[in-house]
Amino acid sequence: MSLFSIFAIYFIIWWITLFAVLPFGVRTQAEENDVVPGSTESAPARFRALRVVLLTTVIAAIIHLCWYVFSVKLGYGIDAIPRFAPKFY
Repeated sequence: MSLFSIFAIYFIIWWITLFAVLPFGVRTQAEENDVVPGSTESAPARFRALRVVLLTTVIAAIIHLCWYVFSVKLGYGIDAIPRFAPKFY
């Protein structure tokens, strides 16, 4: 597998992980009792971008490492999953 493909898979994992990490630890403006006029009460009171990016990078790196070890190094892929239904082709 080429280095570009490995990086592309990491990039996809990173973006999916980003959307999973975004709501972690968010306090809304309503919870902080500091609603800015013109915004919704459910908007974040303080958005900590650096914290979100670092946490996303760490979690995505762990997921990517697991994928790399099992898929590339050990050779377990989608074909390693046993079929319980017969093939119809």
